[in-house]
Amino acid sequence: MNSINETKLQELVAQMLQDLGAAVNSPLVLIGDKLGLYKAIATHGQLESTELARVTNTNERYLREWLAAQAASGYIKYDSQTEQFYMSPEQIAIFADEDSSNYMIGGFYSLSSIFSNEPKLSEAFRTGEGIGWGEHTECLFCGTAKFFRPTYKTYLTSEWLPSLEGAIAKLTKGAKVADIGCGHGCSTAIMAEAFPNSEFFGFDFHPSSIAAARELATEKRLDNLNFEVSTAKNYPGHNYDLVAFFDCLHDMGDPVGAVTHAKETLNSDGTLLIVEPFAGDRLEHNLNQIGRLMYGFSTTVCTPSSLSQEVGLALGAQAGEKRLGEVVKSGGFSRFRRASETPFNLILEARI
Repeated sequence: MNSINETKLQELVAQMLQDLGAAVNSPLVLIGDKLGLYKAIATHGQLESTELARVTNTNERYLREWLAAQAASGYIKYDSQTEQFYMSPEQIAIFADEDSSNYMIGGFYSLSSIFSNEPKLSEAFRTGEGIGWGEHTECLFCGTAKFFRPTYKTYLTSEWLPSLEGAIAKLTKGAKVADIGCGHGCSTAIMAEAFPNSEFFGFDFHPSSIAAARELATEKRLDNLNFEVSTAKNYPGHNYDLVAFFDCLHDMGDPVGAVTHAKETLNSDGTLLIVEPFAGDRLEHNLNQIGRLMYGFSTTVCTPSSLSQEVGLALGAQAGEKRLGEVVKSGGFSRFRRASETPFNLILEARI
């Protein structure tokens, strides 16, 4: 047996303490969001636990412990002179401002689902069977929508669509758009609001997600927005000017089949837009904090989802541009390029 390097051991122990602390505080983040605690602190400024309890109609003793845990996590600030708690602008952007591109609360809702589904996942590791998207608890779907919406709101109409050849001109004049795997419809609704002359169709194979998307369309009173339950390989319609896959192609069992159907439904000058998690083409390129997060969700959600479907290609959430390009070209597209990127996303364009 090799001897233990005490310095390296203590470094790993420190990391594990950090990870355990983050894990045990995850449900507390959900409580902070559901009860409006973060937003109350952001709105009212420096507060004692008694004051926060009053403005949120919650129990002071629970709050006192919650505030201490949040301050120890670095999620809120503590002023030892006044014995009050407050949030910095950066903390507000992450925990309290739903329109911030850095708002990350949604990820914690998804974590809740993953923990509750661990027995299914362990069994899938033994059998090799998949776990369908609809087999997860509901908080996965709301968490996914909540996590991706801020990024789409920040970048979709201001940077991603303008990076596509001729897309803005078409959308402004009046285009026909299909959003495949639309989930709760956040991406579809953002585009429909920005381009009222165009017509948008959101498709997803998960009925409860489409139900939520329809509620969103009703709430926003958008008459150029339609949602329908359908798979990526048989959604209806033809002569689309734009077909988009937002953070979902890697979840599909047969992404080549999905891309092939997209080609068949596009007009001759149409555009395929694929937004995927940012990743390099080799494993060593992704051994970082973003890769750690994405591989975690890929293991627990994305790969099981693909394996539950026909073909089960299981691209994973860190497929990378090269592998995605192979899928796109196998689906019949001749032109493929990286149109834009963010630290978390690859924005890929394909033309027939």
